[in-house]
Amino acid sequence: MSRIPTPATINEAPEASRPLLTAVEKKFGMVPNLFRLVSNSPAALKGHLDLADALGHGTLPPQTRERIALAIAEINGCQYCLSAHTYIGKNLAKLDDAEITANRSGRSNDVKADAAVAFAALVARSRGQVSDADIAAVKAAGYDDGQLLEIVQHVALNTWTNYVNEVFKTEVDFPRVNLRGAA
Repeated sequence: MSRIPTPATINEAPEASRPLLTAVEKKFGMVPNLFRLVSNSPAALKGHLDLADALGHGTLPPQTRERIALAIAEINGCQYCLSAHTYIGKNLAKLDDAEITANRSGRSNDVKADAAVAFAALVARSRGQVSDADIAAVKAAGYDDGQLLEIVQHVALNTWTNYVNEVFKTEVDFPRVNLRGAA
């Protein structure tokens, strides 16, 4: 049970959050508990959706974005996000089990994506304290400056959702995936 109320329906959410939740429902066919919980603050919900939407229009492929989300969820020990992104990774991004396993370890079986996921995991584990060589390695794999910024923003966005879910104990509403243990 979550530590703050999770509105059971869109109509139970604060009025300013209702159109935002309706948009989530149109996009996903449902309103996951994370969004309903965050709807307690219309400003927080709007901020989350706006950043996610902006990054969705970035140049990182959807599969790489999901790979990063899986790595960060495992690093931060967030079972809700690990469960949600495993489901999304399999069903929408079409990642196979071997890829998801690699992602959860901060890696990828795709050579180019591996550089992005490993860099994202390094950013999370080191709290942004990366070296010039770390940045050069991601660039050598074919990522440009804009994509480096997107990778860091994906780390931040996923860290935020991980923290929200852990702080407030959001009830998992996806097929549950167990954590290996926070890194």
